[in-house]
Amino acid sequence: MIIIRNIPGMGRLFYSLYRFKKYVPGIREAYNAGDIELEKQRIAESTQVWAQTISRMYGMKVQVRGKENIPDHDGLVFISNHQGYGDIIAMLLATEGRQISFVAKDQLSKIPLFGMWIKTIRGVFIQRGNAKAALKSIAEASDLVKQGFNMVIFPEGTRSRGGEMKPFKAGSFKLATKAKATIVPVTIHGTYDMFETRGTIGPSSSVVCFHPPVDTADLDRHALRELEGQVEATIRQKLVELTEEKNRGDF
Repeated sequence: MIIIRNIPGMGRLFYSLYRFKKYVPGIREAYNAGDIELEKQRIAESTQVWAQTISRMYGMKVQVRGKENIPDHDGLVFISNHQGYGDIIAMLLATEGRQISFVAKDQLSKIPLFGMWIKTIRGVFIQRGNAKAALKSIAEASDLVKQGFNMVIFPEGTRSRGGEMKPFKAGSFKLATKAKATIVPVTIHGTYDMFETRGTIGPSSSVVCFHPPVDTADLDRHALRELEGQVEATIRQKLVELTEEKNRGDF
């Protein structure tokens, strides 16, 4: 029954991804020319159009806080908790005007159109349960960050679906530390209402909160280990505060 109820919503989602195909030649043209800045610009423009289309289509409202914490330069790593499928759309809306790509589970690569979309915008697929393959994917994503691409990673490794935030997976921070990149911690809350709460796609209200950035370039090994715990604690604490806000009906 849930599958049947989702057919109209999924149909609209796949249609929006099909429409994204018109942007692919321009992105690939920039890629083939080695023009990274143009490629990033075209990715940013096309993903923003897609995200805004989806948000209007499903009644998704996103409140953005702390956007001033996002540095002006590129080559950033956004580290965020992971509540639901709506996180991707929320992050795209919240970073309007900037290119971002995602580290995504490899199962998504097999979904028609969606896998193509992630790959086209310079996303990287990571294989769960295979440490060697996962480290290879992290290294690939780290190389993209060195080139100036902005990447998003969800270190929980799976959706919390509005429940308690899961511990971050070991090795997730290597995406930033191998590239000596700036980390922007992110707390997302409410996106699970887009799908996970009802089991069908529908309206939702969520918050994306950007925390002050942390530069990893000059940190030694001990400081980097401490940083991982500090970033996770920052995201977790804000999630508690946002949960209280949501329970009061403040967003």
